[in-house]
Amino acid sequence: MQLVRQTEESARRRKNQARAAAAVITVVAIASGCAVGGESDTVEPAHGQQPLQAPPARALDSYAQRLGAAQAARVAAAKRWGLAKTPLAAPPAPAVKPRLTTRKGFEVKGQSSLPPVFTTIPTKEKVVFLTIDDGAEKDPALLRMMSDLKLPYTAFLSDYLVKEDYAYFGKMQSRGITLNNHTLNHRYLPGLSYEAQRREICGMQDVITKHYGKRPELFRPPYGNYNQDSLRAAKSCGIKAVPLWASEAFADHMEWREWDRDLHPGDIILTHFRGRADWKGTMPDMVRKVMKTVTDKGYAVARLEDYL
Repeated sequence: MQLVRQTEESARRRKNQARAAAAVITVVAIASGCAVGGESDTVEPAHGQQPLQAPPARALDSYAQRLGAAQAARVAAAKRWGLAKTPLAAPPAPAVKPRLTTRKGFEVKGQSSLPPVFTTIPTKEKVVFLTIDDGAEKDPALLRMMSDLKLPYTAFLSDYLVKEDYAYFGKMQSRGITLNNHTLNHRYLPGLSYEAQRREICGMQDVITKHYGKRPELFRPPYGNYNQDSLRAAKSCGIKAVPLWASEAFADHMEWREWDRDLHPGDIILTHFRGRADWKGTMPDMVRKVMKTVTDKGYAVARLEDYL
């Protein structure tokens, strides 16, 4: 009986080891985004350990080292820029993009054939999206800070402000930030004719294409105000979606659209290119404020374009 029990125990151990090896292979495949295969390789053992014949172990160790280095860099950057906490890392971009629909109550006549207008991206992930409007303040510290922290954001630009320094936003684009449409002159669109609205929207499409080489697909109407003509005009010059916002960030406080005054998965956060002339603080102060709010609530900032 003792021999039988030992044999059964040995079999269970082998089965558990096989399951563990399969789990490692699965984790590495998911983490690396590719299948694991190829010839066997030997991982050099620590003192007193047996050599491990497992290519996934080496891949997993390398991946873990990269993650550790990235996190260490985030921690150091957070301290350097005076953040209360280290920002949480966003999950990988979804393999299947969420289906965007216009928020209830935000529709115009004929909405089904027009770009969707929304304040939140449909997702269950605890992510939010940071968007910055107009282009008035051109603070070099913002570019350095966001690059150091590796925080994604999306810019919506108005030419009457951007034209003072196109190069500043070119540097932004070179760091992976998408530049989108906020009209030429930031006018109240519902007060304009269709033709005038089209000049404001399509004209800004042309400006961004000329200076930055890529025609925007996102448009945010000034003040969040629009009508059917606004969306018709936007669609006519290549706009695919109209992101508004669920909350707004300032250098010293947050403002909320929703009744519960809280963040929700997929919320879009609005802020502006502003400095001490308009705010009680700088753009880095605004980032510190919004990131404290976001991180304290257990959210990460994700890249909006990854979900569109």
